[in-house]
Amino acid sequence: MGVDLPLQMGVAELARWRDEKVPHVVLDVREPWETAICLIEGSIKAPLGDVPGSVSRLPTDRPIVVTCHHGMRSLRAVSWLRANGVPNAGNLAGGIEARAREVDAAMTTY
Repeated sequence: MGVDLPLQMGVAELARWRDEKVPHVVLDVREPWETAICLIEGSIKAPLGDVPGSVSRLPTDRPIVVTCHHGMRSLRAVSWLRANGVPNAGNLAGGIEARAREVDAAMTTY
């Protein structure tokens, strides 16, 4: 895979990955009404309850950075993914809210 993903990743590190084109995917586990407000470009959308049924859509060849609003649902998703054979999943600490606050001030918040 090339990159070891820690359990928690900061928003600045994800921004660096995106700037440097480090291979990864972002999995957004918020509800559809939330992803309609704001979304990290190119994210795979799967509400938390749908994560078990979405595993087949997830890549196995690169890290999966999981996000939600504040980082709690995504941490639950990461724990489930890691326990169920997806070791390359990590949580975006602080979620989309931290990304908007610290990286992308133009992002809509709620």
